Amino acid sequence: MVFEQPGRMAVRRVRLLPPSAGDCVVDLEWSGISTGTERLLWDGRMPPFPGLGYPLVPGYESVGRVRSGGEQGRIPPGTRVFVPGSSGFADVRGLFGGAAQTLVVPADRLVPLDDSLDQEAVLLALAATAHHAVVAAGQGQWPDLVVGHGVLGRLVARTVIALGGPPPTVWERAAERASGGSGYRVVDPADDDRHDYRRICDVSGDPTLLDTLIERLAPGGRIILAGFYHEPLSFRFPAAFLREIEIRVAAEWQQPDLERAVRLVRDGDLSLQGLVTHCQSAQAAGPAYRTAFGDPDCLKMIIDWRSAP
Repeated sequence: MVFEQPGRMAVRRVRLLPPSAGDCVVDLEWSGISTGTERLLWDGRMPPFPGLGYPLVPGYESVGRVRSGGEQGRIPPGTRVFVPGSSGFADVRGLFGGAAQTLVVPADRLVPLDDSLDQEAVLLALAATAHHAVVAAGQGQWPDLVVGHGVLGRLVARTVIALGGPPPTVWERAAERASGGSGYRVVDPADDDRHDYRRICDVSGDPTLLDTLIERLAPGGRIILAGFYHEPLSFRFPAAFLREIEIRVAAEWQQPDLERAVRLVRDGDLSLQGLVTHCQSAQAAGPAYRTAFGDPDCLKMIIDWRSAP
């Protein structure tokens, strides 16, 4: 899957770098489409980012089987693994490089999975992102308001509960996304009169919301910015000053976040069910991307690579 330039995509052959002794060759089964970073790459709105340039292979939510484990044999062939992207291409950029039929990836970047995890395993990157955001609330603290009920917002709420926190409130304005709350309450912000939230986790990516969120904080509260914001953020100072608030940015997940997310899923504490709503073959990638970016009923679109020629 190659973004040739903003707004133009092709499914075409690319050359892989020769695998080194520490690399695995992975045959992909499924990859997810991100409606955050991939949409920005597609629209050409992604801010300057290390390694950014076109043509590029997008994607960082991939699951496949190890074809060969490299000379060091660290992962046996046939093992199902989660792949958080790849840079193993010779003639295109790998940002983030996970949407390809075959990948060359360092073995230490792969996460072996149980075969009981099928296509929903593409969600592990978002589960790790959710865990990173929850931890950003601070030790002994939990997000008590989550803004946005897409896949990431749902996973943040589920992760809070999985880790033993009280169920948060989730804000969602779009009626088609208000259902599906699993053990927590989903409300339209217009119907919520609380102004004493201690930790607000915003996954909306909306750069205009800060003033609204600040007004809903208790004194000393914290806002965790867990979305990706392609425009400058600003806020009116007096309300923030009077409440003496904190603003914390939750950046990219780290390996411990992914490992913890995998354990939570494996142990049955965190469910990934009900989040993948659409699936298309690699040959139908164009319609798949249009649906993922334009259909509000599409929570998560995945690409099925198993029948790719």
